[in-house]
Amino acid sequence: MSSTKTAKMGDILATEADLLGMIKEYLKFGEFEETVQIFDKECKSKGKLVSKPRGNALRDSKTRVIQEDLLSSFDDGDHKVFFELWKENIPSEVKDLDAETQGLEFYLHVHFTIFPLRSHPVRQDRTEFEERISHFKQYLETRGAELSQNAEFLPYYALPFVPFPAVHPSFKDLFKDTWIQQLKGRLDKFLTMTLKPSKTPRLMTLYKEGGKVTKDIIQQLQLQLAESDRRLSSCLRKFNKMQADYHNLIGITAELVDSLEATISGKMISPEYLQSVYARLFNNQMRQSSDFTRPGTASSMLRASIAPPRPKEVPILPSLDYEKLKKDLIEGSDRLKTLLLQALRWRLTRSLPGEQRETVLQAYIGNDLLGRYSTQQKTVLLLLRSPNEIVRQYMARLINAFASLVEGRIYLSHIPVLLKILMETLRKEEKDSLTWENVLVCLQKLSLRRSQQTIMIADDLIGWLTDELQDSDCLSDYTLVYSAALLMNLCLRTKGKKKCAENAKLVLKVLTDLLGHENHEIRPYVNGALYSILSIPSVRQEAKEMSVEEILHCYNKEKNQDFNRQIEFIIKQLNSAEEEGPESDDEDEEDDKDEDLLETDLYREELLQPEHGELSGESLLTTEYLGIMTNMAKAKRRSTPLPQSNGDGPLQRPVTPSSHRDLTTGDFRAINQGPELIQEVPQKSVERSFPLSQYNSRPPTRSGSRPSTDSSLRHSIDSESGQFFQAAEGDGSHEHRVVKEYSHAEHNGHGRCKQYVGQHQPDL
Repeated sequence: MSSTKTAKMGDILATEADLLGMIKEYLKFGEFEETVQIFDKECKSKGKLVSKPRGNALRDSKTRVIQEDLLSSFDDGDHKVFFELWKENIPSEVKDLDAETQGLEFYLHVHFTIFPLRSHPVRQDRTEFEERISHFKQYLETRGAELSQNAEFLPYYALPFVPFPAVHPSFKDLFKDTWIQQLKGRLDKFLTMTLKPSKTPRLMTLYKEGGKVTKDIIQQLQLQLAESDRRLSSCLRKFNKMQADYHNLIGITAELVDSLEATISGKMISPEYLQSVYARLFNNQMRQSSDFTRPGTASSMLRASIAPPRPKEVPILPSLDYEKLKKDLIEGSDRLKTLLLQALRWRLTRSLPGEQRETVLQAYIGNDLLGRYSTQQKTVLLLLRSPNEIVRQYMARLINAFASLVEGRIYLSHIPVLLKILMETLRKEEKDSLTWENVLVCLQKLSLRRSQQTIMIADDLIGWLTDELQDSDCLSDYTLVYSAALLMNLCLRTKGKKKCAENAKLVLKVLTDLLGHENHEIRPYVNGALYSILSIPSVRQEAKEMSVEEILHCYNKEKNQDFNRQIEFIIKQLNSAEEEGPESDDEDEEDDKDEDLLETDLYREELLQPEHGELSGESLLTTEYLGIMTNMAKAKRRSTPLPQSNGDGPLQRPVTPSSHRDLTTGDFRAINQGPELIQEVPQKSVERSFPLSQYNSRPPTRSGSRPSTDSSLRHSIDSESGQFFQAAEGDGSHEHRVVKEYSHAEHNGHGRCKQYVGQHQPDL
């Protein structure tokens, strides 16, 4: 036998002995004593070697290395390496559920945040400190948010807003060596306990880790393969175009060289020849928009086509004194409160999309404008309970503006009392008032988040919506769409379906009636709600007794193919024999897969107009409430794709009407394009009519036929001039200079209920 075969055979025997050793180790771990004896006896009879358990030497060594790396990163202040190792090696159940571990993690974040100031006490590294402050703020808004209720940690939430913490009385102890040594000792003890060697047999470890890792790797590779294929196709298209352009340019260059040689011989170049060259160099649009008879035009355009674009400067709005603002919002007169609420909302909604708007929102959140962390009894949020209707309305408008932005919804969802106040306001306010509408729309946007859905369902918001939608003709088109979308989002949850099942007959009657409504914009939400609740067997049984299938077949005769396909999905769900699906309420949250939702309806019907010589808007904020260093930058949130429906079927993911409308119709409104586009709209009323369906008659509903009504929705656009200032901040200096002045236009909304059109509104 050759030496190669001998070595190979030896490897096989060693591997087999190691495998048999792991089997024996597992049997002993499971206390299969008799099986172990028989196993040993049979291995001996067959001459099989069984390796002795090697213990956990390898794992012990790995654990020690991890612990040493964590402590070394702690000493070096390397927060990136530390928290990467922390995330990979500390079990999630320990990090998320153990209060002591959460407290340790909090203090570790504090340690790494102030490390640049501690490591260079003379020349403090401010740039590095500012970067770490942004990481710390991000932690406070996510994993550290729940610790804000603990008095031990509450003072540290002010750390990001203290310019020089080393000399601040509340934080100077953090810079002492004793504090660092105590924290390191606590960390070392925690790591020793948490990373202690496991007694789990090697076979079980291989099965658990190997299977999971393999599955994760396969999924990751599949995603990478799909992304690579997509990029390959895109690159091939670009390459083919570049190759064609290159060949075209080579041909033109050769002809131009021939022409230059011809001119040396005295031959003239005709204008027609130049025009033919231009036709090959430029597309039709460029040829029509430029005068190529002028010398130098073509060369200038060619040079301009490769010139790098100039970056557009975006002014940063001046900082505000938020403590004074919050004080006046709570203690000021009703008119001052309303003017401030209007100015704060305008600053958010009229800012340029991107860095400017993100800075405004982060300043509001970082300075806790709505009182998320406040320990006082009176907060700005309680203005929703003000006896003054205009104050309540403008407070509701501001909260709606917060809810229109992804980061704003995250902030609102962490205010425990918010939903209680909103739903209380919704039930008390006069139906279809602007306060009522803004609160309803705000709730609908918040229903994109699972935690908020749970609270709404528990407060029987589904029952309230069902009652309101029974008389849908009394609702404006605007509120009808948002009510239907809110109901659908709640019905997508298992708890929501069960709540509907408690009064299935009424819910089914309301939804089938809404299918016949002349406002076809509500149909996707009605279909989504129907499809969802019909997954409950008791609801399907009730639907069959109500002859819902016959009603659905009546609507299945229209020419709208998408609507017909959705109806077919619902009928298929109705006739399915599936049992109720698994509980979905304890799944991992997949919140808010939506974009920002600033729509024109945020600008509708401004009742408040400044009196002669009275400050308002941005001028009020920058004149009376100028502050220092309260604007906070934050890492840009990665955009997430809009929720997609499953092909032609009903919606099965939470959406809000503006996002679904943009996704399905491409209706990108002017307001989402920023103030520059708004300024191009004429400053006069603009009428926008929505054509009725070609089917003026519709199938009768179970509550009887309802006549079609012709309605046109109007938008009015007002404009207001405003000044923006920029504050240059740094090293204690504070310099203000006028950056630019420009006009904004705000859109007024549409769809007011007829009985409220022209209604006299009180002046403030």
